[in-house]
Amino acid sequence: MLQLRSIVNVADNTGAKKVGVFKVLGGSKRRYAELGDIVVVSVKVAEPRKAVKKKDVLRAVVVRQRKAFRRKDGTYIRFDDNAVVILDGKEPKGGRIFGPIPREIKERGFATIASLAEEVV
Repeated sequence: MLQLRSIVNVADNTGAKKVGVFKVLGGSKRRYAELGDIVVVSVKVAEPRKAVKKKDVLRAVVVRQRKAFRRKDGTYIRFDDNAVVILDGKEPKGGRIFGPIPREIKERGFATIASLAEEVV
């Protein structure tokens, strides 16, 4: 569950390391984002000489959250960190995805992210 001003990790190789959430897309009064939701982020920490620079404003999809997420079968899934993958339209901007990715991401229409991931949980 991410909200405005949340600082989250980036789970791809675009060059951004930490980003800050400043808008949750999907309605004018929408406050929180869960797995598979798209958010607007600003890059806070970035590696030098990469595709993404500090202060860039981008769209990203939430791929991990610390708050337990209830699945349709009644089980819960929870991660150690909050993480996003930076998007270029509907596709990921980077070529690699780090860390585990839940299968809900594929169900939400981000099949490319699931196929690039090391592990789908």
